[in-house]
Amino acid sequence: MTGFSAGVFAIVITLLVIELQVPDHAPGELLHALFEQAAAYLAFLLSFGYVGVLWLNHHTLLRLIRGTTLGLNWINLWLLLGVVIIPFPTSVLAEAFAHAGTDRDRRVAVLFYALVAAAMSAPWLAFFAYLRRHPMLLGEGIGRAFVSSQRIRPVVGMALYLIGGALGWFVSPVIGLVGIGVMIFFHAVTSEGVRRGRSRLRTTT
Repeated sequence: MTGFSAGVFAIVITLLVIELQVPDHAPGELLHALFEQAAAYLAFLLSFGYVGVLWLNHHTLLRLIRGTTLGLNWINLWLLLGVVIIPFPTSVLAEAFAHAGTDRDRRVAVLFYALVAAAMSAPWLAFFAYLRRHPMLLGEGIGRAFVSSQRIRPVVGMALYLIGGALGWFVSPVIGLVGIGVMIFFHAVTSEGVRRGRSRLRTTT
């Protein structure tokens, strides 16, 4: 499961950067053409950070379990389905915020991105619920209390992504996009993978 999942994350990260194209431009207009693609760069950075946080959490979670089952593999595939979809709403977002996009296009794009991000919280809930029902899969020193505590973050994430999407649709697409960015930052700060990485650094210095 670990090797296959890592490969999927690596491919998705690569697909994100492939979307960045050298712009067509007249002689002497390269700088202007690059600035015109600013929306694509921002969409890439947003999704790169999102996929990076997802990978950190996923990688850490798989290290906390000692085995897998067919049921857990299906849930993992469900989670990876959401991961491989990310380049699509990223492209939609970049296109909508380009100069050709209208305000309505931007509202739709932000709402679409937020809905995809919110939907991706569902397999995490299923993952933790499955592990709670099958504690024999948990590694040494990992109990049901830890699994139960981890179920809070996907619920919070789902709610806040939906709020970000609603802000983007009803208030302003820029405000909605900022809200989504803040949510990704929240996931990064509270990430179990990041916290465990910091703990290892403190113990080795």
